[in-house]
Amino acid sequence: MAAEFGRLRKGAVNTTVAAVVVAALAASQAPGVTTDGAGRKVTTGTQPSPDTPAADSATGNSPYYTDLPPLNSPNPAPSAGTTVTPAAGEAGIPATVLDAYKKAEAALRESKPHCNLPWQLLAAIGKVESGQARGGRVDANGTTLSKILGPQLNGAGFANISDTDDGAYDGDARYDRAVGPMQFIPSTWKWAGRDGNGDGRKDPNNVYDAALAAGHYLCRFDWNLAEQADLDRAILSYNNSRDYLNLVMRWLDYYRKGTHEIPDGTGTLPSGRSDDGAGANPTPSPTPSTPSSPSPPSAPTTPSKPGGSEPGDGGSGGPKPTPPPSTTPPTPTDTVDHLEDAGTAKLTAMAGDTFAEKISARAETDSGKAVARVRVRFTITGDTDAVFSTGEKVAAVLTDGSGKAVAPALRAGEDTGEFTVRATVVGRSVAGLDYTATVTERAADTLARTGDTALTCVPGGEFAERVEVKATYKGAVADKVAATATLIKAADDPDENDKGPYFKDADGKPVRTLTGLKTEADGLLELPKLYADDTTGTFLLRIATAGGATLTVELKVAAAETPPAEEPTESASPSA
Repeated sequence: MAAEFGRLRKGAVNTTVAAVVVAALAASQAPGVTTDGAGRKVTTGTQPSPDTPAADSATGNSPYYTDLPPLNSPNPAPSAGTTVTPAAGEAGIPATVLDAYKKAEAALRESKPHCNLPWQLLAAIGKVESGQARGGRVDANGTTLSKILGPQLNGAGFANISDTDDGAYDGDARYDRAVGPMQFIPSTWKWAGRDGNGDGRKDPNNVYDAALAAGHYLCRFDWNLAEQADLDRAILSYNNSRDYLNLVMRWLDYYRKGTHEIPDGTGTLPSGRSDDGAGANPTPSPTPSTPSSPSPPSAPTTPSKPGGSEPGDGGSGGPKPTPPPSTTPPTPTDTVDHLEDAGTAKLTAMAGDTFAEKISARAETDSGKAVARVRVRFTITGDTDAVFSTGEKVAAVLTDGSGKAVAPALRAGEDTGEFTVRATVVGRSVAGLDYTATVTERAADTLARTGDTALTCVPGGEFAERVEVKATYKGAVADKVAATATLIKAADDPDENDKGPYFKDADGKPVRTLTGLKTEADGLLELPKLYADDTTGTFLLRIATAGGATLTVELKVAAAETPPAEEPTESASPSA
């Protein structure tokens, strides 16, 4: 039986069984759970944790579909007269959507194998967020046939998130909405978006892009999703509700027991989440709970028109009532006036290395008092391939009791030069704080030959042994370090020699300077074979690396020694 909280699918069971199931479902929810007129959960019995503010979650803690997995009743009530079986549309996943989940799992298995992301988790979230892209209504490239939009996050029963994208993704220039099959809010998509189908775009309405983005989002904190505690944290970071976690876990368990592929467009539509065909969805009105006693009449307000009243929300554009002033006490975030550098040292690292220093920022009130439990977002900007130790370019950290938030360690890529890390307060419009980080090229401070055999050759011949050196930096292997090798005139004259030993280029012509060399992963560098012209003598080969390490190697070219001639021996006289 495919069930939905507060509503049962028609024809599944008779009234008696339906009443029992509804009671069981209601009992499974915490007090205070309600659904809106479209069947979406609008409040939960679990208060959102301050660890995941709405603006810092994937969905903005938007409403979600509450359909439950099909139930197989082993002992149906006698009056029911039927055995409940899963509908094919509920048990199956549309082909393109399923392919997107599996491709995302494969990509994360390669880039973040420690995360252990199962595609069934993406399927569970996709089911709860959009009913598998509204039953797989996607084109051949995986883009939804019409936009899937959540309600306005205008504070009326939901989070209050003002527009962050000028309506580029959600068509709403006043408030944000969750967008696409995995329901990302624009501010999260801005840094979490991925190109999952290789078309060069990051589109939240494309199931391949959205599934890959969701996978990276769930794996962004070095969580191991094979462990239940980390799995719980990852799901709650997507939508911070204990009921959401429980529902996703039920679908995850269901899909782990087996599912099958169905044609695109044939999946079961999520209950109540309508689409007007133009890509906008009506903004639901929260269903109020029945009060225990009559409420005093309130001053009349101008009612909003059906379907919402804000531009782009699917309504007719009528006036919207002004919500009453909030009496909720200010949160810690509300008290933040500015960010201060909390003693970050100079940020410099060699390409490929981890920065020794970490960025730290302190949240303060206008009087300079530290503010604890405020989420600070650190974002790497600029033309760089540097990332945090989590593998992402964005990290959000709670301030501690002293108001300080310390970002994860920075890891330099191969791009050298400067880039910026910006610290901002999540959910608060205060000036950001910029930190400059510098990546220098890989370097070595020591070079040494790996062998001690003398390097000799006869005129016109070739050296029997190649020159091999090992590079180190502060005693550690120095890999991928740029190097040059030059046959020089003298120890105090680094100019290229015009005679003596030489290398050969691709055409077999003599060359006495090699550039573009790099040490291997083990720090070793083996030079090409050396040859000698007809000049005899002692010659010098100088090898130099980035960072200033140099090594001068002696080469000798000499004629082969001729063994001394044997003196004739006297013959014995014949006997008389």
